[in-house]
Amino acid sequence: MTEVPKGAAGLSEDNVRLIEKFGASRVSELASTPDFYTFTNGLMHSHRDFHVYYARLLKGERSAVVSGLNASGTIHLGHFPVLDTNMYFQREHGAEVFIPISDDESYVSLKVKSQEEALVHALTLARSMIAYGFDTKKTHIIIDQLYTGIYNLAIKLSRGVTMSELKSVYSYTNDQNIGLHFYPAIQSAHIILPNEFGIKNVIVPIGPDEDAHLRVCRDVAGKFGYEKPAVLHSRFMPGLEGQKMSKSKGNAVYLLDGEKEIRKKIMSAFSGGQVSVEEHRKLGGDPDVDVSFQYLRAFFLKPEEARKLHEDYRKGKVLSGEMKAMFFERVMKRVDEFKRRYEKVTARDIDRILLKNEDVDVPALVERLGILDS
Repeated sequence: MTEVPKGAAGLSEDNVRLIEKFGASRVSELASTPDFYTFTNGLMHSHRDFHVYYARLLKGERSAVVSGLNASGTIHLGHFPVLDTNMYFQREHGAEVFIPISDDESYVSLKVKSQEEALVHALTLARSMIAYGFDTKKTHIIIDQLYTGIYNLAIKLSRGVTMSELKSVYSYTNDQNIGLHFYPAIQSAHIILPNEFGIKNVIVPIGPDEDAHLRVCRDVAGKFGYEKPAVLHSRFMPGLEGQKMSKSKGNAVYLLDGEKEIRKKIMSAFSGGQVSVEEHRKLGGDPDVDVSFQYLRAFFLKPEEARKLHEDYRKGKVLSGEMKAMFFERVMKRVDEFKRRYEKVTARDIDRILLKNEDVDVPALVERLGILDS
């Protein structure tokens, strides 16, 4: 059997640390959670005050979800749990979704070469959010170059953040640019922004590695009389080779990848199978380290289907190639649906979903930057 990849066992360490060191609570211990796959399949691992948010949501209180994206790439399978959870709250409970796309953070952290490059990425992500299925009437995308009012709120909140706190939380050093030091105030402004629209019941679904931003924001919110936002921490899914997902490693399936590229990535994914068909039939495989099975169980299968597939793979009734084929088929269905909608997005759609300054001509900007050209 193939050796378990190094780093695979550490994928849940951030989730565990949030509970043991930073006071988060387990979602599994809540008395009531949504009947949705990200909760029933354990993809939402821990939380801060989710029970408070959910109770108010069920009572019909106007509520919001804030969920940011980095303006240095495109969406991939690892985004599914958070994006799908956001859409669940929007579709089932009418929550308004605020999506800050961090064009300025991408620039000051040197993830992109220029502000215009960050803007191209951000507008492309706005197009992707529409294609993903978010309701343009209940979704507000914030690109800070186009909605500069966010900085006034950030300036207000900045008085509640100290350099000693930033150095403690982020390990910032004096030789880093001041834009990076100021960005936590901007990020807090993004999260608190729904309050400026009269929405006080706010939740922020994030990956476990982003909790520091919320700890800073929840502290700042209290200082300025805002309600502290609730938080949901998703569980990390592995990259295709079984290690932490990373753009630099190319170990993720992106929704704009071509079919051949996706097939190649999935067929090369880490397997829990034996070295030959004969050995696999005789000894069986290890579904708990098989990446294709992990994704099928987490995203695509009902619990009873996952249990049967787990048992069949363990007994050698299902081969590794067959497991990968199942994974590929389901991924391509999602990708094809996304791409069909992606092609239909118009400049007017993007204009409708953006929060922006009055003088921003989004259709002209979209045309100049070629956002709809591919």
